[in-house]
Amino acid sequence: MDMTGAQAMIKALENEGVKTVFGYPGAAVMPFYDALLVSRIRHVLTRCEQGAAHAASGYSRVTGQTGVCIATSGPGATNLITGIATAYMDSIPLIAITGQVALNLIGSDSFQEVDITGATSPFTKHNYLVKSAADLPRIIKEAFYLASTGRPGPVLIDVPVDVQSASIDELQPATINLPGYHLPAGEIETQFGEIATLLQTSKSPMICAGGGIISSQSAGLLRRTAERFGIPVVTTMMGIGSIPYNHPLYLGTLGSHGTFAANYALSQADLVILIGARVGNRAMGAAEEIARRAKIIHVDIDPAEIGKNIRPHVSLVTDARRFLEVLFRLEGIPDYGEWVNSLQTIKKTRCYDTFLNQGSDTIHPPTLMRLMGLAAGPDAIITTEVGQNQIWVANHYPFINPRTFITSGGMGTMGYGLPSALGAKVARPDQTVIAVSGDGSLQMLLQEFGTVKQEKAAIKFVLLNNSRLGMVHEMQSLK
Repeated sequence: MDMTGAQAMIKALENEGVKTVFGYPGAAVMPFYDALLVSRIRHVLTRCEQGAAHAASGYSRVTGQTGVCIATSGPGATNLITGIATAYMDSIPLIAITGQVALNLIGSDSFQEVDITGATSPFTKHNYLVKSAADLPRIIKEAFYLASTGRPGPVLIDVPVDVQSASIDELQPATINLPGYHLPAGEIETQFGEIATLLQTSKSPMICAGGGIISSQSAGLLRRTAERFGIPVVTTMMGIGSIPYNHPLYLGTLGSHGTFAANYALSQADLVILIGARVGNRAMGAAEEIARRAKIIHVDIDPAEIGKNIRPHVSLVTDARRFLEVLFRLEGIPDYGEWVNSLQTIKKTRCYDTFLNQGSDTIHPPTLMRLMGLAAGPDAIITTEVGQNQIWVANHYPFINPRTFITSGGMGTMGYGLPSALGAKVARPDQTVIAVSGDGSLQMLLQEFGTVKQEKAAIKFVLLNNSRLGMVHEMQSLK
C-alpha cells in the first residue's frame, strides 16, 4: 500500500519508540500534522517553537530518550535555533523536524523560506535537507542513531512540503548508511598501567564528574568507584546529581559559582580525573595553570574535547561507563584518608549550611532551596532558569539522584526553565516537578504557561521576585 512522505515520517517515528512530540504547526509542515492526527503519538502544542525545543530537551533529560520537536519553515524554524544550540552545548539528544518550502522554490527567496540547515550546521551533530520521500525512513533512523550515540546531541531534518506530500511505495525496513561516523572502539585497558601508576604515586587525587556521567547512566558506578578508592568527587553544573549532595566524598560544584570546598580541592590536588566534562571556562577558568600543577586524566567520548581546553597527561576517548568499569578493577591503590579528612574539615567549616538563616524575616534563597529540597524529597525534578536562581539551586538544593536537575549549562539560556519543566512533567507525570526562576528569565517564554494550563501539567513554580535582572545587577555592582 502506498503512503505519503508525511505518513512515512510518522511511521518511522513510531518505529523509534517516540510517544510524545512538541511543536507548532504551519503551512510548510501541514502534511506532517495531518498524518499525525491518526497517529498514537501525543502532540504537545507549545506557544512558541523555542518552547517546543526546550520542552523536548526537558523530556529527554529526565528520560534519557531522544526528544522530538516540530516547526514549520522560515520563522518557525529559526525560532528553534536557540533550543537546538542549547541542546548542543549540553549534549542532549534531540530531533528537530522542520517544514520547508517546495523543492522547486528553494533558493528563490520564496515566502517563509530560510536555509535552516545552513543556519544550524555549527551546532548540530548533523542535519538533512530531504529531497526524496523515499529517503525519509532511512534519514529518520540515522538521525535518531546520530543523536543518541557517542556524544549525544541535536540532529535537524528539514523536509520540503512537497516531499511530505509525495507518494512512496510501502515502507521498507530502513538501513543506516553512515560510513563517516565511527564510535570509539579503541582498547583502553592498555592505558590503565599508566593510570594505576598515577594513582599509586598520588597523595591528593580527585574526580571531576561532568554531564557525561549522567548521559552514560554511570552515576551509581561513579559513587561505588569513589568509595572503593576513597577519592573525593566534585561535579560540573551538568554533573550535579551524579553523586548525592550529602555523600561524605562529595565536595560540591566546581567553578566560578561553585563551592569553596570543591575549588579548594582543585587548587590542592596533584591528580585530577576529568570524566565526561568539557572543561568550560565557567568550571575551570585557569585550566592550563591547573595542568601545570597537577597530573590530568581526561576521559571523554568526543575526541574533539581532549586537549581543547586543558592539556591532559593521559587521555582516553571512551564512554564514561566503560572507563569506570575498568578503573573499578584496579588493585594496589593507596589510602587517601589524610587528604579526604582535610577536605571534609574544609567542607564542614565552609559549608553553606553554616550560613543558613532560618530565623530571618527575609526570604534567604539558599535556605529556601535547602528546605524546599528536604520537603520535596529525593525524586523531585528541579528545573531552573538562568542567573542567580540557577546558582542558588545548584549550590544549595539537596540533590540525591541523577536526572533531577534540569538547567541550561553551556548556553545559559534564559527562558529554559518553564518549558523544560513542561517537558519533564509530560515525561514523568507521577513525579513532583518544580520550576525555579527569577523574574527576568521567566518572562522570556512566559507564554508557555498557556501550554502548562492546556496540558493540565501540575508543575510547582517558585518565582524569586527581586525586581531586577539579579545576575546582571550583581556583576555591575562588583565593577
